[in-house]
Amino acid sequence: MPPQPPSAGPKWARKRILIPAAVLTLFVGVGIGAAGGGETEKTSADAKPQPTVTVTETAAAAKPAKDESKPTPTVTVTKTAKPKADDKPADPPADEEDAPSGEVVFKVWGSAPSGVDINYGSDSDSRSGKGLPFEKTLKLDDEALYYNVNAQLMGGGDINCSVTINGETKKGHASGDYNICMAQVNGGLLGGWS
Repeated sequence: MPPQPPSAGPKWARKRILIPAAVLTLFVGVGIGAAGGGETEKTSADAKPQPTVTVTETAAAAKPAKDESKPTPTVTVTKTAKPKADDKPADPPADEEDAPSGEVVFKVWGSAPSGVDINYGSDSDSRSGKGLPFEKTLKLDDEALYYNVNAQLMGGGDINCSVTINGETKKGHASGDYNICMAQVNGGLLGGWS
């Protein structure tokens, strides 16, 4: 009788080899995919596009050669530079911070490329304004409990705000998307403003 070919073995024995091999192949594929996909660019919520300035200069033409029958080519060089960004908006000049007696001065200044929504007034009188630099003056009402200014960025930016009454100034600051700058001067219980 001819010898029998060797048996492939029971089905469960084959599964002990195939299942770990499939799992190992899966993990190797995931590892290779993770290593190759690790070069994604990360952006932060505060990342803002920076404006660029383009300056085009035309180079001076070379001196004409003895044979002037051919026109000389003109060379154009284009340079791109990023403008310097200020770390912080500048304060208004010191002489502008004082409010005349009997008046309230509201100010908002800085940078708001997407715009700014401004509300100002007292506990009984609310007004709105737009645009930077912003400055409004109202007549002082001694019956008011407080005077305030709120300026909300409509996107990125960096702004300061202030309210001044009789030499008393309160300031606020806001930076970043949709943040609010607030400043408020309160009426004292025994008179005066703080």
